[in-house]
Amino acid sequence: MTDKKDIGRFEKIILGIDPGTNIMGYGVIGIKGKEIQYIAGDIIDLRKIKSQGEKLAEILISCQAIVRKFLPDEMALEAPFFGKNIQSMLKLGRAQGVAMASAIQHQIPIFEYAPRKIKQSITGNGNASKEQLENMVMSLLKLKSRPKFLDSSDALGVAICHHFQSNVLLQNTGAKSWSSFLKNNPKRLIP
Repeated sequence: MTDKKDIGRFEKIILGIDPGTNIMGYGVIGIKGKEIQYIAGDIIDLRKIKSQGEKLAEILISCQAIVRKFLPDEMALEAPFFGKNIQSMLKLGRAQGVAMASAIQHQIPIFEYAPRKIKQSITGNGNASKEQLENMVMSLLKLKSRPKFLDSSDALGVAICHHFQSNVLLQNTGAKSWSSFLKNNPKRLIP
């Protein structure tokens, strides 16, 4: 579903991003009442691009196009995990930052979740495998076929996790809506 008229029927649209420097997954979900609906999920394939600068440029251009196409209200990203290879972490951080820049340009609030938090939120197990996460994403979104790439289902998981966590946060603060929460808590928003 990519028609802007169809997208307008949702109360909220969340763009989830699974950052990567070879494959970056994205997933878009729509929220209407208590219903979570799949809108889109795919990857940005960067494997054939050699230069890091060109990869970052492609991430920016692609993320800007995704934002223009799906008009998300919020962006959620998987936070980089701390590994042993510092160079990989730096590259991943740059990719994440460029994806964030596409949201910043459109004044879209940005949220980050640790991989363990995402898995816990979706599967109930912070140590779940990518396949377990994918199965729960498929179940929650009532998908009949598996996403082509695990990176795409990971990104959908990030978006769903954000939706779940937003509801918990609102309940815990007594806010009536997400916009009222942000208005009362501007420091919680990543610029």
